[in-house]
Amino acid sequence: MTNAVLRQSVLIRGGTVVDASGSRVADVLVGSDGMIEAVGEGLKGDLELDAGGCIVSPGFVDLHTHLREPGKEEAETIESGSRGGALGGFTALVAMPNTTPPMDCVGVVRDVIELGKTALTDIFPSAAITVGRAGEQLSPMAELAKLGVRIFTDDGTGVQDDLLMKRALEYSVGLAPFTGGASVVLAQHCEVAALSDGGFMHEGEWSSRLGIPGQPAEAEELMVMRDIALAKSTGARVHFQHMSTAGSVSLIRAAKAAGLPVTAEATTHHFTLTDAACASFDTVFKVHPPLRTDADVAAVKVGLADGTIDAIATDHAPHCAHDKEQPFDSAPPGMLGLETALALALTELDQPVEKVVGLLSWQAAKIAGIDDVHGCPIEPGRPANITVFDPAEAWTIDSSSFASKSTNCPYEGHNVKGRVRHTIVNGEPVVIDQEATR
Repeated sequence: MTNAVLRQSVLIRGGTVVDASGSRVADVLVGSDGMIEAVGEGLKGDLELDAGGCIVSPGFVDLHTHLREPGKEEAETIESGSRGGALGGFTALVAMPNTTPPMDCVGVVRDVIELGKTALTDIFPSAAITVGRAGEQLSPMAELAKLGVRIFTDDGTGVQDDLLMKRALEYSVGLAPFTGGASVVLAQHCEVAALSDGGFMHEGEWSSRLGIPGQPAEAEELMVMRDIALAKSTGARVHFQHMSTAGSVSLIRAAKAAGLPVTAEATTHHFTLTDAACASFDTVFKVHPPLRTDADVAAVKVGLADGTIDAIATDHAPHCAHDKEQPFDSAPPGMLGLETALALALTELDQPVEKVVGLLSWQAAKIAGIDDVHGCPIEPGRPANITVFDPAEAWTIDSSSFASKSTNCPYEGHNVKGRVRHTIVNGEPVVIDQEATR
C-alpha cells in the first residue's frame, strides 16, 4: 500500500461496534495517524469501508501461531502467515519459538522482530523457556524480556524437569525490572513425555480400533496438575496452551476458583473435531495434542462458555504437502487455522457473538500483555487495530484459496458462517472486501 493511501483517514460505516464495553451502532473514523479519531454518526473520511450488516470489533489476537521462519520457509513465512492472519481478522500474532534455529536467544528473536516490521499484522515473538527447547538449561530470559518478549514457551515440548520448571517460574517473577514493570507469562505445552512417547493419536477406543499407538489424556493432565501446584508455590503466571481434555478443564476451573494466576487457551480443532476423524488415516487430522473424544470436546466448549478457558488460539501449524503425505506415524502433527478460526467459532460454539469476539480479541490480548495496543475498546485515542466481519455470511472452506504456503486444512469443503470483510492494522486497511491489499 502506498504512503499516500496510508495518510488517508478511513471511515468504517454502518456497522455494529462490539468491544469489552458492550455493543452499539456507530461509524468509526480512523485518522491518518493510525489512531481512532471518532465514533458516532455523521462522520466523514477519505476512504470509506462498508460495514453494513457487520460487526466492528477490536482486532483478533492469536496467542499461538507457527510462522516457520526462520528455517522452514517452504511451509510458511512471516509475510505469508501474517497475510493469512489478516484475512482471518487477526491484527496481532504471537509467533511460536520452534523455528530452526529456535527463538531462544536475542539474535534470532531480533531477526523475527525485523522481519515482522513489513508483515500485514503485528508480530510478537515468544521465546523458548530453555535453550534449544531441550529442557535442560534456561534461556537468557532477562535479555529476551528486555527485548520485548512477554511469553516464554517450549511449545511442542513440555518442560519435563520439575525443578527446572520451578526455577523458570521463580525467575519469571523477577523480570519486571527488564520489562518496565510489565509481567511475563510462561506458557506450557502440557505433555508428560514418559506417557505420550510413541503415541500418534488419542489413546482410547479409536486408537484400539485403528491399531495406532495412543497418547493418554493423563499425559496432559499430570503436567497441568504439576504446573498449577508450581504456580501456587511461586506466584508466577502460567498459561496453559491448547487444552484438550475434560480433566484439564476441570483442573483449571478449580485453580481459578482458588485464585491462582493461571489462564488457558483452546484451539478451534479441539472444540470441533474428535479422534474419530483419524479413522481415515488422513494425516491432516494428526495434531499435537491429539484430537480427543466427544466428551472432551463437550468439556472444552463448556470451559469456553463459563470462562475457565480464556481464549481461542489457532495453533496454526503449516506443513508442506510432501511432509504430510507420509504414513500417519511419520507425518508431522499440525493443521492450518488462521483463516477459519472466526467461522468455526461462530458455527460450532453456541455462544453470542460478543462472547466469541472476547475469546478471540481482548481476552487473548491481555494474556499476551499487548492489550494497550490490541483488543482495546473502540474509542477515540486508541490504536486502530480493528476487524470488520459479517457474522451471517455463509461460505465453504477451500484451502486452495488461503494465503498460507501450505494447505493442510482439516475442514476442506465444510460449510460455515461468519467471514471477515475488512481488517485495519495500525490504521492501515490491510484487508478490504475480503482481499489483502498487499
